[in-house]
This record gives sequence, C-alpha cells and structure tokens, in this order.
Amino acid sequence: MENKIIGSKIAEARKRKNISQAQLAQHLFISAQAVGKWERGESFPDIITFNRLAEILGVDLNYFSENFPSQATEMAPLPAGQAGLPVRQADGKAGKKPGWDMSRGNWAGADFSGLKNLHEKFSSSNMQRCLFIGSDLSGLLLKSNNVDNCDFSGSDLSRSHIRNSNLGNNLFKDCSLKETEFSESNINGCDFSGADFTETVFKSCNFSKNTIANAVWNRTSFIGMGIDDIVFDGTLEDCSFENCAFYRVTFRNATLINTFFKNKSLKRLRFIDCQADRMTYEFLKNGKADLTGVKLL
Repeated sequence: MENKIIGSKIAEARKRKNISQAQLAQHLFISAQAVGKWERGESFPDIITFNRLAEILGVDLNYFSENFPSQATEMAPLPAGQAGLPVRQADGKAGKKPGWDMSRGNWAGADFSGLKNLHEKFSSSNMQRCLFIGSDLSGLLLKSNNVDNCDFSGSDLSRSHIRNSNLGNNLFKDCSLKETEFSESNINGCDFSGADFTETVFKSCNFSKNTIANAVWNRTSFIGMGIDDIVFDGTLEDCSFENCAFYRVTFRNATLINTFFKNKSLKRLRFIDCQADRMTYEFLKNGKADLTGVKLL
C-alpha cells in the first residue's frame, strides 16, 4: 500500500514538472522502466535515489513519506568517554577511554573544527551544518549518511570510505581525498575546489553540479558513474572513466595525459582549449567524441 502511495506522489510531482518518465530516468541515470515500476507501486527508490529524486522534482523528502525528517534536531551532549572525557572505574581511577562511534546520531550545527584523529564511525547519521574545518578525518567511515551543508575545508579525508551516502551542498575546499573511496553515493552541489583526488575511486555514484576548480586528478578512477553538470580543468594524468554516463560535462583548459575512457559513446563530452597525448586522443576518437577542441601534445 505504501509503495502505491509513494508511486502516485512521484507521478504527481513528475507531471507538475512537465517531464516524461524517460526524461526523469535520464536525469537519474536509470531506465524508464524503473520509473514506471515506482509509479505503479511495484518497487521504490533507495534512500540515495530519493534524495536525488526530491532535488529533480523540487520537493522535500517529507513529500514522499513522513518517515523522512526534513530537519535535524539540535545535537545532544555526549556522555563521558564519547566526549573525550576519562571514564572512571568503581575505585575512582581513570579507565581506558573507549573508541568513539558517532553512528546513528542526529547532528546539527556541531563544531569539530581542528580536531585530530577524528577518524571514527559516523554511520547512519544525519549531519547538517556541521563544521570539520582543518580536521584530521583520515580513515573515516561514512556509511548510509545524510551530510548536508557541512564544511570540511582544509581537512584530511585521505583513505576514507564513503558509502551509500547523500552528500549535498558541502564544502571540501583544499581537502586531501587521497586514496578515498566513494561508492553508491549521491554527491551533489559540493565545492571541491583545490581538493587532491590522487588515487581516489568513485564507483556507482551520482556526481552532479559540483565545483572542482584547480583540483588534483592523478590516478583517479570513475567507474559506473553518472556525471552531470561538471567542468574539469587542469591536468588529468593516469585517470580512467569506465562505463560512465555523461550529461553536460565539459573539459576546459584541461590537459589529459594517459587518461582512459571506456564508454560506448563520448558524444556528449565537450572540449574547450584542451590538450591530450596520443593515447588519450585515440580513446576519445574511438568513443566518437568531438575533438575539435583538443590538440595533440
């Protein structure tokens, strides 16, 4: 019964936006048949797709179900030990401080700026307007999280794992994201200016409307991605794009070196004042990309 209600709401919002099932599917990088199944109540989207769907249709998550909170409550104080305070044993002596686990929390407006060794779990949490400026978040595990309007500028997120999460409108300026893995996540409207993506892996994510000016792309991998409204600049070296769906993607003033494209069609890519080595040029040519804006190195 709930599936049918959600389906009818999706159909109603889609029709108000005056878009077809096929057009909606294209924005979500899925099939039109999948949208049809949602609207008939035969299935429903996962939480990551719900976030993307709400954005496209111009609605709040509450529109689909009362089970989605639209705003986080204020952060509750942490108990001793979790707040970094020593835990006292029965004899009054300080015991060993337990590891932090911030999972299943509802964090709003928390300030973790400048903290070190903050690489513990934040799984299944709702994080809004939190500050992590200049923090050590290396090795962080984020799984099934909603992270909205948070500021990670200047932080170290290297070797982190971000899975099945929604990242919306966050600041990652000048962050180290070396060897970080993003998988099955929606990454939308974030600012990654000056970020270092050396050996970063993006897998099965939606990557849309993000700012990536002056970012470092070295041995970066994009696998099974939906890449939408993105402008790449600077040097991309030893990078790979495998089975990605491109929509309004531009390479401007970019230098592509030994960069691998394995896609059925690259016709939607736009190149402006770019350079590429012979290997990369041939990959683009094989994908029928428009090479008028690409010069051979």
